[in-house]
Amino acid sequence: MNLIKSTGTFSFFTIISRLLGYFRDILIAIFLGTGPLADAFFVAFRIPNTFRRLFSEGTFNAAFVPSYASELSQGKDRSEKFATNIFNLLIIILLFIVLIVEIFMPIFVFLIAPGFDADNSKMDLAINLTRITFPFLFFISLASFFSAILNSHNRFAIASSAPIILNVMLIGVLFYGNFLDDQLVHFLSYAVTLSGIVQFIFLYIFVKKFYLPKFTFNIKIDEKIKNFFKKLLPSIFSSGVTQINILVGTIIASFQTSAVSYLYYADRIYQINLAIAGIAIGTVVLPQLSKYIQNEQKDKIEFIQNKALELSLFLSIPASIALLVASEEIVSALFGYGSFDENGVKNSAKALFYFSLGLPAFSLIKVFSSFFFANQDTKIPFYISLVSVLLNILISVFYFRSIGFIIIPIATTISSWFNSILLFIFLKKKDLFNFNLLFIQRSIRIIISSLIMGLIFNYLINLFNEYLRYDQNFKSIYLIGIVLLGLIIYVLIAIVIKAFKISDIKLKY
Repeated sequence: MNLIKSTGTFSFFTIISRLLGYFRDILIAIFLGTGPLADAFFVAFRIPNTFRRLFSEGTFNAAFVPSYASELSQGKDRSEKFATNIFNLLIIILLFIVLIVEIFMPIFVFLIAPGFDADNSKMDLAINLTRITFPFLFFISLASFFSAILNSHNRFAIASSAPIILNVMLIGVLFYGNFLDDQLVHFLSYAVTLSGIVQFIFLYIFVKKFYLPKFTFNIKIDEKIKNFFKKLLPSIFSSGVTQINILVGTIIASFQTSAVSYLYYADRIYQINLAIAGIAIGTVVLPQLSKYIQNEQKDKIEFIQNKALELSLFLSIPASIALLVASEEIVSALFGYGSFDENGVKNSAKALFYFSLGLPAFSLIKVFSSFFFANQDTKIPFYISLVSVLLNILISVFYFRSIGFIIIPIATTISSWFNSILLFIFLKKKDLFNFNLLFIQRSIRIIISSLIMGLIFNYLINLFNEYLRYDQNFKSIYLIGIVLLGLIIYVLIAIVIKAFKISDIKLKY
């Protein structure tokens, strides 16, 4: 496997999906802004989408891929039997969850957005919209199962391209935003669930080459199945800790008007780098690393771990610096149109600034967790994540009244650095990871490259500041040009000081 090529494939489709997601959110910002309709829709969208991220972005892979790879190495019949039992159990469990939540939706939405209780119309709307969007969870979770099968066979392109469907369908609805008025949020909610069905069918078509799903009530729950589910629940919590922290933030932010929207837009911006620097690398490295661990190939284990960590830092550190330097200009250029006023830009930018301080930590959590998951250890990441979430809640609740919504990204960043440092300490303690000399040399050069890029990027932002103001119509074009120029400068500096070598692209891992 070529780590950079596989990560590049995964990242390519992820970037397309995220760029379409930005276009989708620009249209949402134009038609809904940061008002009550936006808050209600974002809660309705956040709930199934958070579960989707918890289930699909590396978390299901974390438990499934090592177990499936182990069965696959002993024959196709054994792997198919194992996968079929998991598939059938997932259908039953997911149906039960969806039905229970649909029945008790008012209680469920109150738990997610208790601050809405003071506004009956907003609460009722959020309940109705979430009832429409929640079945998305059923279909997208089964689609994630198909993605895990494809990832296990090192087929990353199809799995990573499926989320594009959601954004295309939502954009299609938003083109009729002027005609739908207040009904827009309902049509968007229906499009969310419909996209889940389409993604399920899309992945089913491609997964048939490797595995043919069969539904039966004749499910054999043996030790392998029990062990899988024992690993699944901790892996969902630990690998999805960033999403859990964001969900916690949404709950607390619901007590402040428009705060849910501010956090949503900030979250959308930094998530694109997290998807590449953390989720993509963690997803791509897991199948190969699991095989090396199973075969006890220590040299290859150390090599691929160091390369994965190096690539994560290479992508996340410069992105973090760029977001710190130009958080307001970036939010304004991406979302500052129509109903999204200047006050909304400033508040979303504040949230983005503090989220960006934690961006390298968000990525490290994904990569470090994958090292544990490849060793079929989901307990340690689970316990660390649990403490991290509790720390996040304590900081957020304690300071929310005095500071307001801005404490949420601050608390998320603090708890994420705490999480990543603890993961690293336990990896070293259990002798599951060792730095090699090349990584140490490269990481120092990556930091130097990033700092130089940051200084140049800051100069460019100040130079074109007049064209990046909120009231400028073509600010996004100028920002894209500055970002591309900053990226080129960063890569060139990295090559010159040998923080990155072009020959790395051809390396097999």
